[in-house]
Amino acid sequence: MSRYRFTIEYDGAPYSGWQRQDDRRSVQGALEAALNRLGESAPTVYGAGRTDAGVHALAQVAHADLERPWAPFRVMEALNAHLRDAGEPIAILDCSEVDDSFHARFSATQRHYIYRIMARRAPLTVDAGRAWNVKQALNVDAMHEAAQLLVGEHDFTTFRSTECQAQSPVKTLDRIAVREKETQALPAVIEIDVAARSFLHNQVRSIAGALKEVGSGKWTASDLEASLQAKDRCACAPVAPPHGLYLVGVVY
Repeated sequence: MSRYRFTIEYDGAPYSGWQRQDDRRSVQGALEAALNRLGESAPTVYGAGRTDAGVHALAQVAHADLERPWAPFRVMEALNAHLRDAGEPIAILDCSEVDDSFHARFSATQRHYIYRIMARRAPLTVDAGRAWNVKQALNVDAMHEAAQLLVGEHDFTTFRSTECQAQSPVKTLDRIAVREKETQALPAVIEIDVAARSFLHNQVRSIAGALKEVGSGKWTASDLEASLQAKDRCACAPVAPPHGLYLVGVVY
């Protein structure tokens, strides 16, 4: 068998998340079904991150051990054809053969997410399902300044789903930035850019929800810090919806 690494883009809207589930559509399940149609028996695809239901990816990384000695370009093209024919909004952007020591999840040293917000009264059309439509203006500078309180190692219990299975709530954020992305449209897209080796379940969406409260003036930076220090899920702001979140890169 040979191990292959895939870079994958997908629209998370139709899926219950990355992880395979018996009675629901999943990204992992769709990829494994496509490999099965290529003649691979009982293939398992391992992803770098288990994105939640509705979360998108621009550069998810995964690997699979395949029985046949595929040329990387050929297996990429074949997978894309089967995914397209099955109506799956998933695309293989790149494929390479890798050493058996490579593991999409455990070899990763950093994961990079972006959360997108469009602050406007009008409903979204082109970006519907692609960003969080917040109905009021947000103070991006205040959001960025408050976000710096979260950089470094902290107990993120407040920003952790009650269903999180991680052994410890302690995580280290390498960086977090809030910025307005320049576009021809007004208002601009607000992006919350976060990177860490690993994240807790719902951590980024919980942070995005808290920073939205800061941007709207409902919270101050001190309120955000108090929420973090409370180490209590009840102290969290409303969690941001999944459709604004994107896995945009994985570092090895």
